[in-house]
Amino acid sequence: MLSRFSLPGLTGKRRFADLSEKEVLALAISSEEEDGRIYATYADGLREAFPSSAAVFDGMAAEENEHRQRLIEEYQRRFGNVIVPLRREHVSDFYTRKPVWLVENLGLDRVRQEVHDMERQAHDFYLAAAQRSTDAETRKLLGDLAAAEAGHEAAAGRLEEEHLDAEARAGEDETARRQFLLTWVQPGLAGLMDGSVSTLAPIFATAFATQDPWTTFLIGLSASVGAGISMGFTEVASDDGKLSGRGAAWKRGLATGVMTTLGGLGHALPYLIPHFVTATVIALVFVFIELWAIVWIQNRYMETPFFRATLQVVIGGALVLAAGILIGAA
Repeated sequence: MLSRFSLPGLTGKRRFADLSEKEVLALAISSEEEDGRIYATYADGLREAFPSSAAVFDGMAAEENEHRQRLIEEYQRRFGNVIVPLRREHVSDFYTRKPVWLVENLGLDRVRQEVHDMERQAHDFYLAAAQRSTDAETRKLLGDLAAAEAGHEAAAGRLEEEHLDAEARAGEDETARRQFLLTWVQPGLAGLMDGSVSTLAPIFATAFATQDPWTTFLIGLSASVGAGISMGFTEVASDDGKLSGRGAAWKRGLATGVMTTLGGLGHALPYLIPHFVTATVIALVFVFIELWAIVWIQNRYMETPFFRATLQVVIGGALVLAAGILIGAA
């Protein structure tokens, strides 16, 4: 919340303790304006899929605007109509906000948590600043701001009760879960399956044909990275997500590409060990772990019956592995 290592002389920023009451009030006004825009942005982004949560953030944006108006009236009464252009990034030890694009891409629960953190952070800062202030007027001003932020937290709870009852929250949570599955789990699972199973034959065929761990590692690395790039771009090109509702194409492509690469690297990396038998035994252990991990993910997130998932993944993977070993040993 407070920076202990700020060097105003080097950064060109002011310290909060050096601000006048006029500047503190101007800083509070600009902070309320920015927070109001953040809430409005969250509301706009969530409106289509999560209308009840969007209504909560609309209400919070309105609350921020109301407090901003009160702060402006107080500023005009004491200092006139020209508000000092001071924002939180101009103050070295003032709290900052995470970029909106970073938070809104992490899902509904993360947005909700960020909003509560914003209100708590502002309240804690003003309270701490008021406690260390020796000027009576400044202490009172900061205390009032702390009370206003505490009121924001209470308002957030009231708005959630008004717009987000248990049924609405359950419905939105289910929508968020489904979106998470479609955007991240399903593409990632497809990538993990492809990377783990499709690379078994070339890696183990190379291993048993050459019995050279380094050559096997290079083949495994190239197969894994190549498959990851191919699967990632294929996922991106296959569906932009607008009609299917599966989420942004780049997210699905990232999940598919990364998990495909990791799936292949799992049993390629052991061949960095120079001893062929040791490397092969460890690689086989990794294959066992990978295949059962896929079974668990299918059963846990995709609700695939355990026996069917086992039949599809473990037996299928074992057949591909056996084919690679037999081809390499021929």
